[in-house]
Amino acid sequence: MSRSLFLRIQSVLEANGPYFVQRRNNAGRLGLSSFQKMIAAIRLLAYGGTADLCDEYLRIGESTALKSLKKFVEAVITNFSKECLRSPNNNDIAKLLAEGESRGFPGMLGSIDCMHWKWKNCPTAWQGQYSGHYHEPTIILKAMASYDLWIWHAFFGLPGSHNDINVLERSFVFTELAEGHAPLVNYSINGHNYIMGCYLANGIYPSWSTFVKTIPSPQGNKKSHFAHKQEGARKDVERAFGVLQARFAIVHGPTRLFQLANLKYIMMACIILHYMIIEDERHLNDVERVVYEQLNETPCEPVSSNPILLENFIEKHRCIRNRETHSQLQSDLVEHLWLLHSEL
Repeated sequence: MSRSLFLRIQSVLEANGPYFVQRRNNAGRLGLSSFQKMIAAIRLLAYGGTADLCDEYLRIGESTALKSLKKFVEAVITNFSKECLRSPNNNDIAKLLAEGESRGFPGMLGSIDCMHWKWKNCPTAWQGQYSGHYHEPTIILKAMASYDLWIWHAFFGLPGSHNDINVLERSFVFTELAEGHAPLVNYSINGHNYIMGCYLANGIYPSWSTFVKTIPSPQGNKKSHFAHKQEGARKDVERAFGVLQARFAIVHGPTRLFQLANLKYIMMACIILHYMIIEDERHLNDVERVVYEQLNETPCEPVSSNPILLENFIEKHRCIRNRETHSQLQSDLVEHLWLLHSEL
């Protein structure tokens, strides 16, 4: 991360957490500074090494380095989760819809998929439930990512024996949509109107109206072209996972920690830092910056904060899982993409 972002995080942690404030002990000697503790934690996240590797470089012991790591990830989540782990508002959805339409997928908000994090020191009694098709204990991260590698939704902690459908049923990915609190999405394809955004997914996901899946063994030029475009655009979430693992090696290799709660804190803190780094490194040209500033001039509020009636919740839930809408949306996208291809 850049120096300015590092100093911003350091100032927030010092102001809101006594652990990162440098103090004197009873003998009057200064203790470890916030820079030493933060650098030790970030080095463990970025390089994924053992805690005693920080001793020679930072003059900090193994136990103190582990404590700094736990305090750092907890402080990052406490101070930045509201800003970084939020659902897209009206302005964000407008940008995502514009980008999706430019790529041939009107109504697309992003891509969805799962990532497995290996757990080397998983307790022996738990290894059966945490071992799936990887044949070793893993923990699952389900995420929704957009074209710019932003992770808009993250659900972490289920055992690796689950598949994508089980994780989807347990997650809260469509909770706001079912409760009527998500911003409205209206778009039209091939003469048909749709009121819910869609996400690109692989073949294992159910045929819901909010998912656009590829066509296995496509027959004909139209369906082959659609499958090619869908599989290419769906790689956004794979790219997000790759960048996350490249930045933070601790989530790339097998983790050696023992407690599941600490692993959840580490994963969510890495996602927050990933978000902050992308936001800090974003370079918008003049046109995009003007459009972005205009979109953010007016604050966005949820559609409704009132409690939803049970009948409305059930009806919304049925609309999300509507197979007919899924088939119609896929057919319309096939025709839409083929029309754009023929016009080139």
